Amino acid sequence: MTDLTGSSLRLGFDETRTQVILRTTDEYRQDLVQLAGRFRTGGQLGPLSASVALEELLANLGALGGWPHHAGVEWAPELRDLVAGVVQDANTVKARLAGTEPRGEIFPDQVPHLLGETWQAELSEFQRRDIAKLLSLQHGANFSVPGAGKTRVGLAVYAAQKEQGKVSRLLVVCPKSAYESWQYETAVCLRYPLRTNVLDGSMDQWAEVLIVNYERLDRSLPKLAGWLKAAPSMIILDEAHRMKLGARGTYGAACMALGPLAARRMILTGTPAPNGSKDLENLLGFVWPGHGQRTVVQAVAGGDLTYASSVLRPLFTRTTKQELGLPPMQLRMRYVDMPPLHKEIYTSLVGGMSNGTARDDLSSLGKSALRLLMAATSPALLLEGGNRYEPLAYQLPPLDVPQGSSLYSLMQNLPDYELSPKYKEAVAIVAENAGQGRKTLVWTTFVRSLTTLERMLEKYGPAVVYGGTADREEQLRRFREDPSCTVLISNPATLGEGISLHHVCHDAVYVDRDFMAGRFLQSLDRIHRLGLAPDTDTRVTVLAARDTVDEVVEVRLDQKLEFMGRILDDPTVQQLGDLEEEPSVAAGLAPSDIEALLQHIGTR
Repeated sequence: MTDLTGSSLRLGFDETRTQVILRTTDEYRQDLVQLAGRFRTGGQLGPLSASVALEELLANLGALGGWPHHAGVEWAPELRDLVAGVVQDANTVKARLAGTEPRGEIFPDQVPHLLGETWQAELSEFQRRDIAKLLSLQHGANFSVPGAGKTRVGLAVYAAQKEQGKVSRLLVVCPKSAYESWQYETAVCLRYPLRTNVLDGSMDQWAEVLIVNYERLDRSLPKLAGWLKAAPSMIILDEAHRMKLGARGTYGAACMALGPLAARRMILTGTPAPNGSKDLENLLGFVWPGHGQRTVVQAVAGGDLTYASSVLRPLFTRTTKQELGLPPMQLRMRYVDMPPLHKEIYTSLVGGMSNGTARDDLSSLGKSALRLLMAATSPALLLEGGNRYEPLAYQLPPLDVPQGSSLYSLMQNLPDYELSPKYKEAVAIVAENAGQGRKTLVWTTFVRSLTTLERMLEKYGPAVVYGGTADREEQLRRFREDPSCTVLISNPATLGEGISLHHVCHDAVYVDRDFMAGRFLQSLDRIHRLGLAPDTDTRVTVLAARDTVDEVVEVRLDQKLEFMGRILDDPTVQQLGDLEEEPSVAAGLAPSDIEALLQHIGTR
């Protein structure tokens, strides 16, 4: 039993650090019952103990004011520090919104001094601005676009905190594609390179910077928790949208368990709300448990996104593409019409789904969405080949469609009778670009679609990168350096993050897109980021089959980009959803995505 000598109420974390355990003595047993009852998540664990969700406790600290013996309330050190940091930042934000200068506000011209004499890397005007804003808060969020130098900004905040003696080690959680960037920055930004360890095996206990990927996080929790506790630490989540599901997702739950152990928390992502406000709630909830979620909920409740943006703006920093001086990107939507047989098969599929898809069966709906996305490109993709990588074998010129055949047999042999109009367009665009000496990046979601395009674009020396690619680096090197390789074919899930192609490629074609706005934005940034010459002409063409799920995806992405652009006060993001239509020349499902999909397949 816990010793409560001199205390009437003791508050501390449970082992997951997502719940707060409240313990009391016999004298205050009934008071504990009443206190737990003030919280929606409150519940008795025993006669003298109760639990409350951390987020709710922090969002409603005022409920503790009713405890009869204030002097006897004792906080565990980790929980006390967490509460103090969240409350301090809430007061700073409140002062900013009131138009008054908060105590401890840092200004950009103070940043070089705060970094100390060992910092040697150059910082842009925007980076100094972002660092100052982040240092003015206990914890922070950097939503700058790719290429703005979020890694260097994050490292600079750590260096300044270390200079002040507030932290002495840094845990970086990031995708594997970001390892190289962190290893480079930790080696060159300071006069003495920081001892850095990538956690892919044994842990270097003497490392100052520990790098771990999201996939490894859950099984490394005890080890990482011990490392964070051993010394004052800072934790940075890079590409933080990976934990947008919050405690409901594996990555998010692991991050939420580690966050309270860090003296300073920071998130980095250029796409903080890919599916709407819930994503933003979870991200800011990691940085400021309780306060982050509540602030987002209250800000967007009235539906006025301009107001919401003004309320949330003090919580994050963002450098936009416009501020970086990037030349604008030309985005065009090119609609194609399905040939007769293609259209007949697609219509039949939609009819079958409308009869058999239950609106509350998320797994079934997700599969339906993927099938429709495949079918909009070519229904033949729905049938298994010899293996999952086998390309469709198109007959050129096409054969005549035999009369009296079943729909299934026609679908089996569809490549013999009709060429997918999307593939036809993609080949035409690549050919035109190659004739002008321009390389093209072709995006397609499905592996068989990818291998089919590889075969069709054979004369252009295609480089191909997807999950099963063994020589990924060689394929990328060939695309960058080999003049005879004029096309790279990939999918956003594989190549959407961490790769820069903007020095060699200024054209992209989307054969298909899914409902994931964040992935779409990330993939666009592969060829449109800092370092482009002012006169660079970046052209992006999105292909869509008319009267198919492609049109549903277009509407939903438009809505998501509109929301994110308005919340971030970044018109450039909003414009990405407003594609200009041009004539043809040759699935993360959010609840509102489900509604749109059900309407398309006729289920109410």
